[in-house]
Amino acid sequence: MLRNLDPKRRTMIYLCGMVFTMVSLSFASVPLYDWFCRVTGYGGTTLEADAGSDIILDQTIKVRFDGSLTSEMAWEFKPMQREMEVRIGETGLAFYEAYNPTDRPIAGSASYNVFPFTVGGFFTKIDCFCFEEQVLQPGERVQMPVTFYVDPEIVEDRDGKYVDVITLSYTFYEIPLEETQAALDIEAGTVENTETN
Repeated sequence: MLRNLDPKRRTMIYLCGMVFTMVSLSFASVPLYDWFCRVTGYGGTTLEADAGSDIILDQTIKVRFDGSLTSEMAWEFKPMQREMEVRIGETGLAFYEAYNPTDRPIAGSASYNVFPFTVGGFFTKIDCFCFEEQVLQPGERVQMPVTFYVDPEIVEDRDGKYVDVITLSYTFYEIPLEETQAALDIEAGTVENTETN
């Protein structure tokens, strides 16, 4: 069908098709990359699990904790402990503290990763404050937990077996309070509806 068209028109259709394909791929690349990182731990993205490891080794590893804020975030945010030593496979529990020194409620969400990036696929979170958005009222100070373990398979990995220290980093950034409040209202409405039924 395209062969019957004149060369200029055929070239134009090919170019439009290429532009459409490129634009489609650019929109799909972010969710695909995010999915890839979560599945493989690539780029320091940690994994998630419902429970701890069944295997705990005698070998230990040091986990360091780091906390930062984006420039527009008005909170104070820091780890409650700088580092801890855990056995590989053992469930660890650490806390971070956040404080809102302002006179307005602020909603925040945390991005995270581990360093070295190659161990992202071995660092597994069971529960974390970063799984949900956080809202702090004026003057509110909270301690937020993260439960994790280092997968025993790290000792079999070509690069992972030489890692002695893993750094877990969080960066909090401000998000629109309206969206968070709407989600909380919907959740509260669901709870109230269930109680009345």
